[in-house]
Amino acid sequence: MFESNFSFELITQDGEARLGKINTPKGIIDTPAFMPVGTQGTVKGIFTEDIKKTGTQIILGNTYHLLLRPGIEVLNKFNGLHSFMNWNKPILTDSGGYQIMSLSKFNKIDLKLGAIFRSHHDGRKIILSPEKSIQVQKSINSDIIMVLDECPKLTTDKKILSKAINVSTQWAKRCKTEFGNNKKKGLFGIAQGGLYKDLRIESIEKLKEIDFDGFAMGGLAVGEKQSDMFKILNQTTNYLPKDKPRYLMGVGTPSDILGAVKEGIDMFDCVMPTRSGRTGLAFTWEGKINLKNSKYVNDKTPLDNECDIKQLNKYSKSYLNHLVKSNEIMASMLISLHNIHFYQQFMREIRKNIKNGTFPSFYKKYINLFN
Repeated sequence: MFESNFSFELITQDGEARLGKINTPKGIIDTPAFMPVGTQGTVKGIFTEDIKKTGTQIILGNTYHLLLRPGIEVLNKFNGLHSFMNWNKPILTDSGGYQIMSLSKFNKIDLKLGAIFRSHHDGRKIILSPEKSIQVQKSINSDIIMVLDECPKLTTDKKILSKAINVSTQWAKRCKTEFGNNKKKGLFGIAQGGLYKDLRIESIEKLKEIDFDGFAMGGLAVGEKQSDMFKILNQTTNYLPKDKPRYLMGVGTPSDILGAVKEGIDMFDCVMPTRSGRTGLAFTWEGKINLKNSKYVNDKTPLDNECDIKQLNKYSKSYLNHLVKSNEIMASMLISLHNIHFYQQFMREIRKNIKNGTFPSFYKKYINLFN
């Protein structure tokens, strides 16, 4: 049985790759872990029960979007997102920090007030302060709560990156105060600093002084080269506490995940499995498959002979090719479900190889397959 309080156990390492376990009141999360993204309370195109069947142990929701719709009044009536969307396992929520970057034309930053948004739905003014972000995440009843941070766009300007560190650090302190002493949930800090080793270390050290239940690397996977992302992780991940989970936000492809695991990262999230599924792109053990391609018109083989969730192994590539070209909703649903299943299968193999001490050979075999 899992423990009633939030905790992390580091079980073993193979090089820097870590095998661990996060305990929450809602269930255990085996790490390295991949979290499907359910921004608005749904992993797009996939039934909740089918997400569970893929072996998914935790999903991600988004504070900013859930604040807009359905709103905290509705979420409070359901005692949070779990009941609302019929998901009885852990949920991590992004704080809204990413939307400060991605929706920058709709907001401005005020150090004291927080992020001041104009809703992209109806134009109403929304002030997302550090305190408000934590309050909304408590209404969502998140099991892992992220601090509100300023996530800058890809830049080499150290002044911009330093400002983001200063803002994020001050907001992190306020988030910690608002979070209070809740041992059943985890509060994660978010390090910034772009691709600069000195700035990353500065941000990490400031967060360690505040002390969090886990630590995330933010401001990566925002357009930099994969090799640059791996380099900065290699230079800085070991400055993070070894006894706390490490989360690389918004990542990524299977090769992104594999390379980051090699550098000691434990947790990942990305929209890629479902976003790719909606465009006809499938991830398999043979690499990426573009089901729009006419070479699959007569291909009778399934994407995965072994996957019987929704009888996916009964659908041929030929049929999927037909659905994609016909712009049928079923194409998005089937391929997205396949991709989530593959990602979780991929994570299980990563964990197995770390446990067995064979991660380096697994890494070498698959690191370039999905680029």
